[in-house]
Amino acid sequence: MEQIAEAVGTVKSNVYKYLSEMEEQGILTRSKQEIEINDTIQASSELNRVPILGNVSCGLPEYAEENFEKYVPLPVALFGQGDFFLLRASGNSMIEAGIEPGDLVVVRKQNTAEEGDIVAALVVNETTLKRFYRDKKRRCIRLHPENNKMKDIYVQNCTIQGVAQNVIKTL
Repeated sequence: MEQIAEAVGTVKSNVYKYLSEMEEQGILTRSKQEIEINDTIQASSELNRVPILGNVSCGLPEYAEENFEKYVPLPVALFGQGDFFLLRASGNSMIEAGIEPGDLVVVRKQNTAEEGDIVAALVVNETTLKRFYRDKKRRCIRLHPENNKMKDIYVQNCTIQGVAQNVIKTL
């Protein structure tokens, strides 16, 4: 676990959590010494081609560079079916949610969000990645960074472009 955590750039508890989830889903089996991927999953795994559409700010809102980079095949067994796109994280406002600069954020394309979802939100022609809340007292939307050194962003309107589902870490 320690070697995986170090290679991926996370803590052992995250590795344990992800491996446990994959084991429960039948994707892999593990012992103290090895991890084995289920042959049926390997053989029957469908792939969903997902475009990398550029950078998204994990700081103050900035223009999302909708420059198509390439398609990345994502296994349906791990990420599920759906209309997804990938954004490369820049900035450090989401580091406490485990999203660091350079990470690829898997976003499910949708125009609605639930309280507490991490969303790709378009605010005055600029896209940002933040946690979504409706502030009933102020009658506005609160976009919350997952970095205690940064302040919330309050907006009257924003367009939800999608909800973050997963993060693919850079090595």
